[in-house]
Amino acid sequence: MREVKNYIEKNLNYYVDELKDYLRIPSVSTLKSHKKDMKACANFVLKKMKAAGIKKVKLYPTKGNPLVYGEWLGAPGKPTVLIYGHYDVQPVDPIELWGSDPFEPVIENGNIFARGADDNKGQNFVHIKSVEAFMKTKGKLPVNVKFLIEGEEEVGSESIGIFLKQNKSLLKCDAVLISDTSLFGPGIPTINYGLRGLAYLEVELTGPAMDLHSGSFGGAVANPINELAKLIAKLHDKNGKVTVPNFYKNVAKISKAEKENFKRLKFSDTKYAKEIGVKELQGEKGYTTLERLWTRPTLDCNGIFGGFTGEGAKTVLPSKATAKISMRLVPNQDPNMIAKEFTKYVKSLVPKSIKIKVTDLHGGYPVVIPLDSPAMTAAAKATSKAFGKKTVFTREGGSIPIVVDFVQQLKAPAILMGLGLDSDNIHSPNEHFSLKSFELGILSSAYFMDEFSKVTKTKTIKGK
Repeated sequence: MREVKNYIEKNLNYYVDELKDYLRIPSVSTLKSHKKDMKACANFVLKKMKAAGIKKVKLYPTKGNPLVYGEWLGAPGKPTVLIYGHYDVQPVDPIELWGSDPFEPVIENGNIFARGADDNKGQNFVHIKSVEAFMKTKGKLPVNVKFLIEGEEEVGSESIGIFLKQNKSLLKCDAVLISDTSLFGPGIPTINYGLRGLAYLEVELTGPAMDLHSGSFGGAVANPINELAKLIAKLHDKNGKVTVPNFYKNVAKISKAEKENFKRLKFSDTKYAKEIGVKELQGEKGYTTLERLWTRPTLDCNGIFGGFTGEGAKTVLPSKATAKISMRLVPNQDPNMIAKEFTKYVKSLVPKSIKIKVTDLHGGYPVVIPLDSPAMTAAAKATSKAFGKKTVFTREGGSIPIVVDFVQQLKAPAILMGLGLDSDNIHSPNEHFSLKSFELGILSSAYFMDEFSKVTKTKTIKGK
């Protein structure tokens, strides 16, 4: 491993330059105007896999954006690792809050700033580079490796879900390695073993057939924005609980062992509040912050729009008002059932004078991975060696919809080797990624392949 490590250290600046090229591609999957950029980004990933020594690579077209697949199966008798990531990124709005061009990477104070720096280009690129380090120094890998990098994670991962069901044999593996989560803190090696699920819906209220003058009609006609605000306000009670019927019906309770693990992490509410710029934290009453973030379901309004939002004044009573609502789900909650309950409930909250349309945009199941799988043990040893500290185990409040599909379809544990930080502004202006984490991530990936090569038999994972 010393030769591999030395190669990584020697070529780090070159790796960073390549990452900059990756980040310059505006691969925004939400916007149709970036369709050509999605194809260009997929081809970039394919070329980098080839350059790293993965000779068998292929672009798989889908109804959406291309999937990039690569494999090296030159280690007979050794475990097979499927490495997953996504090359698509979030939109950059609001652009005026960025300190630099979102698609022209800038390095400041040891961080690289650009859309996708953390989520997920910087994190998935470490694995391509770790493979390259082995191939350039050893001419081979200690384990069999497959790559599957998609371009639709930010819009629900529909195509990859279909591909997975149709290509189980192609993707067969002993573990799925993913870097799309966070470190518990700067320099703290972290393995994530749980993700919340998601139900994401759009609520549109329509009142009058057209926008009306608020002076001539205000007070006589229901205002969709006012009614939408009332609706949103009714989605939580005074204790922070979600009021949607049956929302908590199947919520799994966490074990005493997990609670004790959370306590050992010594999470600071004060520090956390300061980092995100709020005076105090709030949420569902009766739970710690980590429990609310990782093990309790939530409901949030992600966006609300309607009427006049331009500069200056316009006295308009709008025809329509729309809100985007996301619900983060925990084990035993079904996103489809939750979406139906939500739809039924919000329809009961609007007056007869208002038409309501609820659209289910996308969702995903939650997942929790057993901590005793050989792959998990190998990952903990690997990150500990790379970072020089004991690895901690966490759960994540976010969602990666495809993870549960991997677990269910491939019967393999998903190892979430997060490398970013919660303060990296993913999905927000000024997204960034620590170059030190980038370096240690490459090293962690290399150590994982080395450690996992010592495993002769792995456990399968059942259910979701």
